[in-house]
Amino acid sequence: MPVSVCVFDAYGTLFDVAAAAREVAAEPGREAFAACWTQVARDWRLKQLQYTWLRAIADAHADFWQVTQDGLDWALENAGLAGDPDLRERLLSLYWELAAYPEVPQMLARLKADGFRTAILSNGSPEMLDAAVRSAGVTEFLDDVLSVEAVGVYKPHRRVYELVGNRFGTRPDEVLFVSSNGWDAAGAAGFGFVTAWVNRAGEPMDRLPWQPAHVIDDLSTIPQLAART
Repeated sequence: MPVSVCVFDAYGTLFDVAAAAREVAAEPGREAFAACWTQVARDWRLKQLQYTWLRAIADAHADFWQVTQDGLDWALENAGLAGDPDLRERLLSLYWELAAYPEVPQMLARLKADGFRTAILSNGSPEMLDAAVRSAGVTEFLDDVLSVEAVGVYKPHRRVYELVGNRFGTRPDEVLFVSSNGWDAAGAAGFGFVTAWVNRAGEPMDRLPWQPAHVIDDLSTIPQLAART
C-alpha cells in the first residue's frame, strides 16, 4: 500500500532540543553556563531518554515534563551548576518554546499540499506538545498531535505506535514514520511502519533487530520520499 500518512517524532526531529541551552548560553551573565552548555544539553537529552526507558521497563510512568525536569537536574549537578535555581527555571521555561529546524514549516506545508495527512507521535505530554507546535507556527500543517500519555507508556512500546492506526484507520505499511532517534526509527520499523531516520549527527546505526528503511540528513526530502514510497 502507498503511504498516506506521515508521522513525526517531535523532540530532536521537528524541534531542536539543544535550542534552550544554546539560547541561555548566549545571555549576559551566563559565562559559567556558556563554558559547559554543550555538555549540559547532551546530558540533559541523554538522561531524559534514559528515564523514559527505565520508567517504561519498571512500569513507573510519569509524564514527560517530570522526566524533562529530572534529566535537567542530573545534567546541572553533573556540571556543578545544581545551586543555580534561576538557571534551572530559565532552561525549563525555554523548553516550552523550542525552535523548529529551519526546513520544518516548508516541508510540512508541502506534504499537506501533496495530499498527505500529517501528525506528531511523541513522548511529550499534550501540554508540552501544544506549546511547541504553537511556538513553531506549524499548527495548520498537522492533522493531529498524538502523545504517549494516551497509553501511559513511552516509545518504543507497541501501544504507542498503535495510536497512529487507531487515529487514522491505516495499516502500518501506509505510514511513513520519521524520527531523529535511531532506536525509535528501528522500533517503528519493527512495528511495521515505513521508517526514516533523520541522522543529523552522522551517528552509527543502532544494533537492533530492525533498521529504518531510509537514512537522511535532514527533513527537506521527506515529501519526495513519501511520494515514492
